[in-house]
Amino acid sequence: DVQLVESGGGSVQAGGALRLSCVASGLPDSNYLMAWFRQAPGKEREWVASIISSTGTRKYGDSVKGRFTISQDNVKKTLYLQMNSLKTEDTAVYYCAADLTCVGKFGYWGQGTQVTV
Repeated sequence: DVQLVESGGGSVQAGGALRLSCVASGLPDSNYLMAWFRQAPGKEREWVASIISSTGTRKYGDSVKGRFTISQDNVKKTLYLQMNSLKTEDTAVYYCAADLTCVGKFGYWGQGTQVTV
């Protein structure tokens, strides 16, 4: 079974940076889609960024484009989110997720890590 464990959250001042990590186990050798989502108090969950495992193709939400970078280490089975120029509105619980079908249906989620700006 796929398991995802996030780390790296914390408190940072506006303008600062953080790097989130998501260690995955149980992922197949075939192609899959990994993503970061976030959810702020009282708000709906928001997609942040995604990456295709085989090609490294990345996409970003408009609110983070140019500030956040999603990356992966396929050997370590680890997903990263480098967050720069953080704003107060980036405060949320951040989740990594996996979609083994690559159609945007994320069936596996981590427990989340809190980011406070």
